[in-house]
Amino acid sequence: MPKSLKPDAFFQVPGTILDVRSPAEYAQGHIPGAVSFPLFNNEERALVGTCYKQKGKDEAVELGLAIAGPKLADFVAHAKILAPDRQVRIHCWRGGMRSASVAWLLETAGFNVALLIGGYKGFRHWALSLFSVPQKIIVLGGMTGSGKTEILRALINMGEQVLDLEALANHRGSSFGGLGQLPQPTNEQFWNLVAMEWAKFDRSQPLWVEAESKRIGMCRIPQDIFAQMEKATVIEISRSRQERVAFLVEIYGEADINDLIAATERIRKRLGGVREKETINFLREGNLAAASDLILHYYDKTYTYDLEKRSGAIYKFDVSGLSAVDAAILVQEKSKDLRS
Repeated sequence: MPKSLKPDAFFQVPGTILDVRSPAEYAQGHIPGAVSFPLFNNEERALVGTCYKQKGKDEAVELGLAIAGPKLADFVAHAKILAPDRQVRIHCWRGGMRSASVAWLLETAGFNVALLIGGYKGFRHWALSLFSVPQKIIVLGGMTGSGKTEILRALINMGEQVLDLEALANHRGSSFGGLGQLPQPTNEQFWNLVAMEWAKFDRSQPLWVEAESKRIGMCRIPQDIFAQMEKATVIEISRSRQERVAFLVEIYGEADINDLIAATERIRKRLGGVREKETINFLREGNLAAASDLILHYYDKTYTYDLEKRSGAIYKFDVSGLSAVDAAILVQEKSKDLRS
């Protein structure tokens, strides 16, 4: 018989995770690292669901068997490719018939199978419950162009715990933040990604997080985590304006001019009509430095407003002229001094 495990234990055992829900369910949100292995495609799932509502469970089961039966050999062959070691972990929506059916098939074919109790729904309940777990957070603040993300990456290489929300959201957090990035995950999937990271952290050690608004592009930071961020100690870095402008030019220098103009137009109301026109003119002239300098006026005001709403202590350090690695060494040392 397949082992039935709760999420904590499910993630500790070996094996490829097979998500046997429909492709549409998988696309909306899935366990990070799970492979889509649908028992039914979207249309077949709809047919079985309609049959269940209109004719009852027995007829729906018979229809499901009729649909899946001819594909059983293909399921086994595909599973052997995905899990050549014959170790698999399986789940569906609620840990019901779909996962049980695939588990029976693969176990019969010689696989070692583990089932997730409660399925994806159980995973989501477990994932969302993690966000309220207290964590010692240090927020790395700094105005746009300060190189916060690069400093966080350096801190990771130095052994610090870091939750890189922007990397998980595929977005840098501004109107321009999606340029050059992969498509953003659904908000549901973003929370799944955050949860899997949150579960790994040592609660006794500090966790570095970049200062963010509640939304990163279209993704919302879980409220329980955002509440902890607002109360956390902030280490605010600053750089010269010249460095910040140069940093923005480096990041967005290869972006399409029309994308840059569209991003500028999205902040028209807050940038101001005159400054918006000047910025767009600079962009069309290829003067990205001048355009970036104008845009910083808007983002500096926004950052200052967001920072003033925080209730945690704020400690400021100038990292002008320092590389990301040297800046990371500095803030790491300062954070240790503050903790002691």
